[in-house]
Amino acid sequence: MNRVCHLFNIKYPIIQGGMVWCSGWRLASAVSNAGGLGLLGAGSMHPETLQEHIRKCKAATEKPFGVNVPLMYPELEKIMDIIVAEGVKIVFTSAGSPSKWTEFLHNAGIKVAHVISSTRFAAKCEEAGVDAIVAEGFEAGGHNGREETTTFCLVPAVKRICTVPLIAAGGIVTGEGILAAQILGADGVQMGTRFALTRESSAHFSFKDRCLRLNEGDTILTLKQLSPTRLVKNEFYRQVEEAESRGASADEMRELLGKGRAKKGIFEGDIFDGELEIGQAASMLRQLQTVNEVMEELRSEYRQAKERLMEL
Repeated sequence: MNRVCHLFNIKYPIIQGGMVWCSGWRLASAVSNAGGLGLLGAGSMHPETLQEHIRKCKAATEKPFGVNVPLMYPELEKIMDIIVAEGVKIVFTSAGSPSKWTEFLHNAGIKVAHVISSTRFAAKCEEAGVDAIVAEGFEAGGHNGREETTTFCLVPAVKRICTVPLIAAGGIVTGEGILAAQILGADGVQMGTRFALTRESSAHFSFKDRCLRLNEGDTILTLKQLSPTRLVKNEFYRQVEEAESRGASADEMRELLGKGRAKKGIFEGDIFDGELEIGQAASMLRQLQTVNEVMEELRSEYRQAKERLMEL
């Protein structure tokens, strides 16, 4: 049996990214109900908001779901206490060291996966005792590793040094991509961009519409002084580009970024002055679909890709 499916008790080894301002209970429950693993994105939720979404997700699905927690979250202890108290069984951590929280979560009977961008961090995950590793290449949307390693370089490198189930992420939006990741050694995949642009995603329609009209090269990795972030090229990006080109300080970049810039772009739909985080593979997508339509399409593409592979 597939190791990711066995670990999380799911039908398909497809995990939805826990994305800020996109991954509410409607999206997470829809993915879980369709046979994948839905994740709530705690990174854009106050503790009480996360609690509400966990309870609504429980009411909307009897299937497993989890919570994605960026470890740089300012109210981290409250978030972790809520996750334990609400009986969540799966947590994906990111943006920090898994060593502090993995044991805490394991003691509460919670499975832990951690997102990494290099083999160095993958080795630390294995040492920390995580149950699975997400190897995310820099094609992915949002916050990325400084190494700028692509998914197809990262996955086989991590596979060589780690023994736990391996989940590939970054640039995967098709059934062919799932099969390719598995051939390189991944047990499953995590998709952010594909699910961010579904009807159930809590992102604003204007954000989804803009992302579904992107062409190759319309996203770029920027904000490298603070935290490398893949953004759509818009008016806000051009301000960032101008500031970086004249050598603006980290403090000036923080001031430009301000508070709530991602919320403004993704959740409120300001496609000009907002921070629009999406992956490179958005340029491969043109339709706003439901989660069920996406999952059916992925299954069909996967089967066809396997048939082509056998012919080759």
